[in-house]
Amino acid sequence: MLALAGWFGLFHEDPTDVAERRRNPLPRVLSAGPGEVRVVDGDTLRLGGVTVRLAGLDAPERGQECQRTDGARFDCGEAAARQLATLVGRRAVTCDTQGRDRYGRAIATCRAEGVDLAEAMVASGWAVAVAEGGRGQARYGLAEAQARSGR
Repeated sequence: MLALAGWFGLFHEDPTDVAERRRNPLPRVLSAGPGEVRVVDGDTLRLGGVTVRLAGLDAPERGQECQRTDGARFDCGEAAARQLATLVGRRAVTCDTQGRDRYGRAIATCRAEGVDLAEAMVASGWAVAVAEGGRGQARYGLAEAQARSGR
């Protein structure tokens, strides 16, 4: 019973956070000009004061080790972040928000001058497609299948 109470405690939302989100709802569209976007990791951006989690994908975290075909190990999370930084470059970024995740980050589909950043990350092999909301078909499933077949 104590473990169950602890489990529920992990998912209990702080009423202060809920009230803050109600006072400061997300705008439907977020945008930042060239050079105003910071890459946090392979699936997260910072536009101004808003942290944005790209919808429809999951990328490795910084510090996560992967192994190359030759057996050499490398920080694939750092490599994924570099790939996203390359895609963003010094381009303007526009994000269509879809809500917040459990950490309060905006969830959004973001484009850098028309390029869907999540789709490009999946297509390049630096992220995997995930079904949004934990069910249904992944939006970027075809891009992932093509990346896997291209190795």
